Amino acid sequence: MPHAVWSGAISFGLVTIPIRVTAATEDHSFKFHQYHLEDHARIRTRKFCELEDREVPAGEIGKGYEISKDTLVAITDEDLYDLPLPTAKAIEIEGFVPYESIDPIKIGQGYFLEPDGQVANKPYTLLRKALERNEKAAVAKFAWHGRERLGLLRIKDDVIVLHAMQWPDEIRSPEELAPAPVELSEGEIDEALALMDALSTDSIPEDVSVDRYTEAIADLITAKQKGQPAPHAAEEAAPSVEVVDLMAALHESVQKAKASRGESTEDATVHEMPKKKVAVKKPDAKKATAEKTTKKASAKKPQRSA
Repeated sequence: MPHAVWSGAISFGLVTIPIRVTAATEDHSFKFHQYHLEDHARIRTRKFCELEDREVPAGEIGKGYEISKDTLVAITDEDLYDLPLPTAKAIEIEGFVPYESIDPIKIGQGYFLEPDGQVANKPYTLLRKALERNEKAAVAKFAWHGRERLGLLRIKDDVIVLHAMQWPDEIRSPEELAPAPVELSEGEIDEALALMDALSTDSIPEDVSVDRYTEAIADLITAKQKGQPAPHAAEEAAPSVEVVDLMAALHESVQKAKASRGESTEDATVHEMPKKKVAVKKPDAKKATAEKTTKKASAKKPQRSA
C-alpha cells in the first residue's frame, strides 16, 4: 500500500469529504550513487552545523527564512499547518470547467484521493458520480509543501484524481520560439495527414509503452556485474545535411507505416474515365439554303445616302 503524502479534506460547497492523498505514479528509473574512484567508497552528503562544526541529526534540524545574513526567522510545521488559509487543510473546489479548456502543459503530478474513513464514503461517491455525469473537471486550490497550488480533479477507474497545475504566470510564452513563416503546398499537408492516419491507433501500442532506456541500463549493469563487455549501440551513419525532398520523405514514411501494419502499400491507380460520345446533329438542308439566300439579299441592299 503506498504511503499517504497528505491528509485533509475536499471542500465542495458546504460538503466536507475527509481524504488521504497518495502519489498516482512511481519512478522505476535507476538511481546512481556517487563513489570515490580510488577505493570505490560511497560519497555521502552530510549536514554540518557551521558554528559547532559537527554533523547534525534530522531531529535537530528545522527550517527558516533568511531575512539578512545575520537574521533568520524560524518556521515550524505547526506554523504552516495553522496558517489562516482554508487550502492549508482542505482541497477547495472553486468551480467546474470543460476538459478541453485545460491546456495540457499546465497539468503536472497526479495524486489519488482516497476517502478517509467510513463517514467519507458517501460524500466521496457523490462527488465522483457528479463529476462523471457532468463530464467536467473541478478546478481547486490546495496548499502543500510551503505553497498554494492550483489543482484539477478528475475521475479514473472510480477514484478521484488530483493533478497539480501550474499557475498562469508560471507558463512561459512560446512566441519567440515559433519558426519563421514558410510556404506549404496542399500536397505536403495531405501527405502529412496520410502519415498521421497510417500511425493512428485506438490506444498507445504495447511496444511504445516499454521503457527501453531502463532496460538498456539493466543490461549494462548485468554485463558489468558478470565481467562481460558492455553492450554498445550499432554505429549509425551521420545524418545527411542535404536538403530533403519533403514530399518524398512523407510518402516513404506513409508506405513504411502501412507496411508495418500489414496494409497494402500500392498507390491507388487513377484511371481516366471514357469520354462520352457527343452526337453531332446534321444541319437541316432546307434551313441552310434559306439562310444563304437571306445573306445574299442583305449583301446586295444599297447603302442609304446622307
